[in-house]
Amino acid sequence: MSSSTSIICIGELLVDFICDDVGVDLVDGVSYKKRAGGAPANVCATISKMGGESIFCGKVGNDPFGHFLKESLEDSNVHTSMVQMDETNQTTLAFVALKEDGERDFVFNRGADRFLTEEEIDLEQFKNAGILHFGSATALLEEPLKSTYFKLMRDYNDEHHIISFDPNYRPDLWRGRELEFVTLARKAISCAHFVKVSEEELRLLTAKENIQDGVTELHQLGADLVAVTLGEKGTFISNRTNNGIVPSIEINSLDSTGAGDAFVGAFLYQLSLEKEPRELFNDYQKIKSMTAFSNKVGALVCKRLGAISAIPSIEELG
Repeated sequence: MSSSTSIICIGELLVDFICDDVGVDLVDGVSYKKRAGGAPANVCATISKMGGESIFCGKVGNDPFGHFLKESLEDSNVHTSMVQMDETNQTTLAFVALKEDGERDFVFNRGADRFLTEEEIDLEQFKNAGILHFGSATALLEEPLKSTYFKLMRDYNDEHHIISFDPNYRPDLWRGRELEFVTLARKAISCAHFVKVSEEELRLLTAKENIQDGVTELHQLGADLVAVTLGEKGTFISNRTNNGIVPSIEINSLDSTGAGDAFVGAFLYQLSLEKEPRELFNDYQKIKSMTAFSNKVGALVCKRLGAISAIPSIEELG
């Protein structure tokens, strides 16, 4: 792999309509902010804002929202040659409000993102990329995107690529299908080299209360490097041989949307700068340093509203 390898992120690109009325549900909410979102798109934007080369692969509707999303990525210097504009299906939309009791009120209108097929993908770009990130909250839900996802993970799980996976579990999307999600996510982990999960996802996927025990199980499934994000406490990072918690920085959090994606983007960006990224997995001190930087990027995202719009530039990181 070259020293500035390109990174492809595949999955959903959607519009988040975030209600900024305080303590109301979607019935009573009146004021909404339109934000570009979708976990793999957030990762892509972070990589590009850091100065890396990122390519987004996914599908939006050929409608005003789809054009808004494509332009949002381009504004963040993300390559959009693999963004498909669907003539039949509308862009995926999500509406979110934070109720008085702290619970989310959530409505999800699934659209074009689920209809991406392998035939629509420029496989030459996948072949030439060094890192492939699969971190979609929606990709495992339905066909045909689900099959597209797993085929790409299997086909490029080789010595020329690093496969990154973040399950991005969303309870609102998987209610009543939790066991199916666990089965599919574990299948994806078996194809991945780098896996990032939250503490809650680790418990769900392994049924282990102890972080060390849960991470050991993810290694047994196939992951070489595992990061467990712990919010303000930092990140538990493990490379099979060594593990521990890398602290984060103290901030006043406004909105944690996209913080985990920013962590992944910052980590993959640093990985893309390495001449031999796979060999880096054995250098635990370097991994800890990369994790500390990624923690900082994720924390700073929490200080602003939205996901892509909240990502700091490399200059802001000092």
